[in-house]
Amino acid sequence: MPLSVVILAAGQGTRMKSARPKVLHELAGKPLLQHVVDSSRLLEPEQIIVVVGHGAEQVQAEMQGQGLNFVDQHQQLGTGHALQQCLDHINTGNTVLVLFGDVPLIRAETLAAMIEQTGDAAVCILSFEPQDSFGYGRILRQQNGVQAIVEQKDASPEQQAIGECFSGIMMIRGDRLQQLVTALDNDNAQKEFYLTDVVGIAVGNGDAVSAVICADPNEVSGVNNQAQLAEVEALYRAHQAQALMEYGAKLYDPARIDIRGEVKAGKDVVIDVNCLFEGEVILGDNVRIGAGCVIRNTSIDAGSEILPMTWIDEAVIGRNVSIGPFARIRPGTELCDEARIGNFVETKKAQIGNGSKVNHLSYIGDTEMGSGVNIGAGTITCNYDGVNKSKTIIEDGVFIGSDTQLVAPVRVERNATVGAGSTITKNVPADKLAISRAKQVTISNWSKPVKKEKHKE
Repeated sequence: MPLSVVILAAGQGTRMKSARPKVLHELAGKPLLQHVVDSSRLLEPEQIIVVVGHGAEQVQAEMQGQGLNFVDQHQQLGTGHALQQCLDHINTGNTVLVLFGDVPLIRAETLAAMIEQTGDAAVCILSFEPQDSFGYGRILRQQNGVQAIVEQKDASPEQQAIGECFSGIMMIRGDRLQQLVTALDNDNAQKEFYLTDVVGIAVGNGDAVSAVICADPNEVSGVNNQAQLAEVEALYRAHQAQALMEYGAKLYDPARIDIRGEVKAGKDVVIDVNCLFEGEVILGDNVRIGAGCVIRNTSIDAGSEILPMTWIDEAVIGRNVSIGPFARIRPGTELCDEARIGNFVETKKAQIGNGSKVNHLSYIGDTEMGSGVNIGAGTITCNYDGVNKSKTIIEDGVFIGSDTQLVAPVRVERNATVGAGSTITKNVPADKLAISRAKQVTISNWSKPVKKEKHKE
């Protein structure tokens, strides 16, 4: 059936104690609202409508370029009022799924199951069974479906004992949408239009109302303050860690891994504690990640080892590569099979060939390096002249001695050797030795400086 998703995101979120709209606060590196949009897209709806209000300009600016439709709820007069503002924007005849921009853990699989199980009901609600149901609206069922939703303050002792509660997520069949939503009124103490009243209106009209129980109550956890945001973040981390272990990865401590994106892992991957993964990360078979690493938008092929305290950002890592400890691999780096990057080495826009080694205290930037190259400790490529950046090319089999500066643009040809302590400003021919040093001089009448005595006043 044609589907329109409406995401309610107009609230101010005063309990967040922040000038930033609540739905833009980040969970796992992206806004709460973005999580809901991403889950919605997996349902392949015809349209996604986001109801904005407080901080509308900020929300639209943050979410622009995604093909979303925005509807401004100038006055926040309740959830029912928010949906009323959308009626003229919803594709005619579409079934409407109402979601919330501050409920980021809802999964597309749960929503798809809800859609599938709706049947001929005019309204379908997503319910859940929390450990503590206090404060939630209770689901009153009858033989042929849902009879009503009763709020905590209005519930009798018997009704308060009911464990099934309303999540707020609701689906309304397209041919009943206009009649049910326009019938909402604000005849209550708060003078607001409540979406929950749709259930009572539908039942009063003789329409069927169904409820689908969410298997995991955590999926419908809302965020109203910073403490709840931290709780939801912990739930997200635990879910991601569980998914990794289902791939077959060994986590030394699932409670001490932070995934802010998506990690795909092959067989026999091992991840030590306090690692952070951001964006899209792919780990091949037998990859080992040491403690305290940060890895972002990177693929690491089979058998490679990332030693502790290494930072890798937007890189491609080949097979059986070793990196770290304390290395920084910056965007644009490509490490071919069996390359070695050691401690306190930084690379940027560097292509490093098969089996090449940069083992200690070096900077390699804007560089094309062939296979079998050895870079001595303290070597740097001087790629920036203060205005422009230039490339260094190091061909196969080159040996660069320690404490060398390669001033780009420059090329060191195949199997050449550069002596330690050299500053190379011209191309080095193949199979030759290049040395650039001042002559060593010993000064015989030199003496060490001595500490001057302080005069007492």
